[in-house]
Amino acid sequence: MDNTITSEVEHPLDEAARLRGGRAALARELGVTPAAVGNWKVRGVPFEYCPKIWVLVPTVTRQRLRPNDWWEMWPELADAQTSAPAPLVGGSA
Repeated sequence: MDNTITSEVEHPLDEAARLRGGRAALARELGVTPAAVGNWKVRGVPFEYCPKIWVLVPTVTRQRLRPNDWWEMWPELADAQTSAPAPLVGGSA
């Protein structure tokens, strides 16, 4: 039995494909080829496909699909995150 611990996190596209029945199924729903979905893992998901993927798989957010520049296309998401109240630390004020 292999007890190796790995810190590898599932790529959001792999999660979306798994939850939609595989890469080919996800690609079909998006109107692209499975190879295109594979290429996005390396090159980045085109902005126009991020909302489509998010609608299909709500746990795969636009922020996860475009971690380095999502705020450029969806600044309202950044506004929503920064306007959220900060958690209380240490109990009563």
